[in-house]
Amino acid sequence: MSYILETENMTKAYGKKKALDNVSIHVEKGDIYGLVGRNGAGKTTLMKITGGLANATSGSYSLFGKKKNELGDLSKKVGLLIEDPGLLPNISGVENLWLKCMVLGIKDKNEPKRLMEMVGLGDVLKLRTKKYSFGMKQRLGLALALIGNPELVILDEPINGFDPQGIKQVRELILKKKEEGTTFIISSHILGELSRIATKYGFINNGKLIEESTRESLMEKCRSKIELIPDDVPKACTILEKIGFKDYKIKDSGVINIYEQLERTGDITNALAAESVATIEIYRKYEELEDYYVNLVSGEEEDHGKNA
Repeated sequence: MSYILETENMTKAYGKKKALDNVSIHVEKGDIYGLVGRNGAGKTTLMKITGGLANATSGSYSLFGKKKNELGDLSKKVGLLIEDPGLLPNISGVENLWLKCMVLGIKDKNEPKRLMEMVGLGDVLKLRTKKYSFGMKQRLGLALALIGNPELVILDEPINGFDPQGIKQVRELILKKKEEGTTFIISSHILGELSRIATKYGFINNGKLIEESTRESLMEKCRSKIELIPDDVPKACTILEKIGFKDYKIKDSGVINIYEQLERTGDITNALAAESVATIEIYRKYEELEDYYVNLVSGEEEDHGKNA
């Protein structure tokens, strides 16, 4: 299978510290690839290297089927919004966009205005960017990344500083561009929002890719469950086993997660009451992306501790 972006054992070291450690990701054309990881996990480093802003210590990557040394000028094929969008403060958003248009050889003078309107900045065309709010700067950074209709767009935390309406607008814009054939790599700490658009995920922790999964595969792994909070956890577990429950897990917070026979919440509360165990809370819950990542990282770190 050919990928629009593929990394092979990519490593980035700063002295003895590895920001990336043998990371291999695979992004297909049309993907919205969600990079998931806590701050400092290596997401931004990976984006910088694949976007041509930094060099790997070892390993390699290919874009559009070509290795790094064969790529040539990627400025028209790859759009970037990583950390600060690098705006010139004393000129307007339109003028910032027009400067990049000229660099890319785009001569359509209506392009900056079209992009400003696309990202919701149509009413501040002449406002100098030093007067922009953080969210407005993020919007303009997104517009800069979309100049020239690049084939691949790399966005690092693109909805930082956005209100709910702004988040919705960005989501709809990304989905519209995907329909037009654009591929995205996106990192976001708002995992609930990322889960609404991503088609594939790469989970990164301490510089390592700990799992790569399609949306469909991830949906299968995220398990529905009953969350039970009794006033006596040990006794409740004994009762659960007595009435036929075996697939459950006790959380540190005093919650019992039950992964089978989800229709039997009534049986559980009745059985607990018969043995004088109070049910403080009981409800069914679908595991969300954030829960899955936390559990995945916890398991990976437990295994690392055992093997250390």
